[in-house]
Amino acid sequence: MSDPHGPTDPSGLERYYVLTGGRSGPGGAALGLDVATLIVSRSAPVAGMQHEHERIVRWCRDPLSVAELGAHLGLPFNILAVLVADLLEAGRVEARDPIPASAGHGPDFALLEEVLSGLQRL
Repeated sequence: MSDPHGPTDPSGLERYYVLTGGRSGPGGAALGLDVATLIVSRSAPVAGMQHEHERIVRWCRDPLSVAELGAHLGLPFNILAVLVADLLEAGRVEARDPIPASAGHGPDFALLEEVLSGLQRL
């Protein structure tokens, strides 16, 4: 007879299943998340919050990319995306797209050339 309290899943799959409530990916507004998306807390953690949600809110007091957040928390992208989606829906965090260079907000090349020229004269 097998032991119902046998060894836990060494890969963490059971833990991920519990963390996400069995969901494999985000839905709704979080579908546009990618590794460069910046996450910013909109509120402080509250009592009774899931531990991982609390950690995300704390880490994102200042804008943090999904990639950086995943590295800090040790979570794969798809698991982190589900958790961030929960927080987005609850209004606890905000997702911001990084500013693309094609939006006219790219680097000022004339200024960069002047700085480079000044550095070369030193």
